[in-house]
Amino acid sequence: MQLSGSIVLLLLASTAVALLAKRLRAPYIVALVIAGLVLGVTGLIPAPRLTKNLLFALFLPGLLFDSSVRMEAEEFWRNRIPIFSLALPAVVAATALIAGALVLLLRIVTPTSAIAWGPAIVFATLIAATDPIAVVAIVRSLGAPSRLGVLIEGESLLNDGTAAVSFTAAVAYVLGTSTGPLRIAGAFAYEIAGAVVIGLVIGWLTSRIMTWLEDAMLMISVSVAAAYGAFILAELVHASGVIATVTAGLLAGRHSVLEQIDDEYRVGLRAFWEYVAFALNSIVFLLIGFGANVAALASAWRPIVVAYVVVTVARIAVVYAVSAVMPKRQRLPTRWTAIVSWSGLRGSMSMVLAISLPAATPQRGLVVSMTLGVVLLSILIQGLTVGPLLRRLHIGGDAPALVHDNAG
Repeated sequence: MQLSGSIVLLLLASTAVALLAKRLRAPYIVALVIAGLVLGVTGLIPAPRLTKNLLFALFLPGLLFDSSVRMEAEEFWRNRIPIFSLALPAVVAATALIAGALVLLLRIVTPTSAIAWGPAIVFATLIAATDPIAVVAIVRSLGAPSRLGVLIEGESLLNDGTAAVSFTAAVAYVLGTSTGPLRIAGAFAYEIAGAVVIGLVIGWLTSRIMTWLEDAMLMISVSVAAAYGAFILAELVHASGVIATVTAGLLAGRHSVLEQIDDEYRVGLRAFWEYVAFALNSIVFLLIGFGANVAALASAWRPIVVAYVVVTVARIAVVYAVSAVMPKRQRLPTRWTAIVSWSGLRGSMSMVLAISLPAATPQRGLVVSMTLGVVLLSILIQGLTVGPLLRRLHIGGDAPALVHDNAG
């Protein structure tokens, strides 16, 4: 079947799953992944493989732009210290913890699946960061306080870009193609800085053009061009497409920009991106389920369970540690720290990075199996329990994101 036919069938399947999930009051993304697992095993729907090219070309730019446009730049900047702390030092610390713990525990728990330092570092870089697609989808369904949502979404939107850059450096190191730490650090800085510059330019141009236009269709066209154009341009010059798109979206979605657009056009623009996000999210989570080889994962259940425990504990440890060392006025409330820790889902980005590993990568099969297993367990376990945890901690409404809200 052609790709277009498969996409139509996936959209129909996702609509049916959405109706069923709503009736059962189950998390939508969890229901999609389970449906994908069932459909993948039964072979009822021929689905395309979720590859890095497909994720980057179709899904990621649209979903990232939608998320960043909805997040006001002013709100993001007001919470910049906790967001950047979680997105940068926390991910670095989690990567080190995951790699070290995995090497040690796999030798003890399942010696036949012991992992060397190189593959462990590769696995840690691709799994340490939370996935923006998974995180944003689950946070929006929880009814969490708006500022808590900004913290969780902002972290995931940023650390995904840094994780992708770190992953590339780790693979080059393991394969022996890297040219030294200084060269790697320079390349890392270039990818981040180049992406920010591209995002700022495209975001500024987009905001200016949209305030001039008086046609909803043209506004939609400009926003689509900005979302995918920022991503493609950054990737062409070997910068981070993720960070470029997020930067462009934050700039284009500023409150001061949207205020200059007539209500009629603004409503049409939001409706378009809401549907795009729904459609892309639906398909990508179905494909996550499709992409899991249940038999292969079952045979590697021991290292997968160890890896999931390590990843989850490392996430909790670094989030609490980062929160503890923040300035008192920026520190997260304890209950919010628990939610931020537990809502760190992994998703499609980790999957496609693992699948894209070169065949020459040492212990590639083990790394791929652990990655797919951790992604599935993360979505199924945390996706099902983060909502009840939110209710149990009595978090809701518009409680302040920080102890004192004067981060600006």
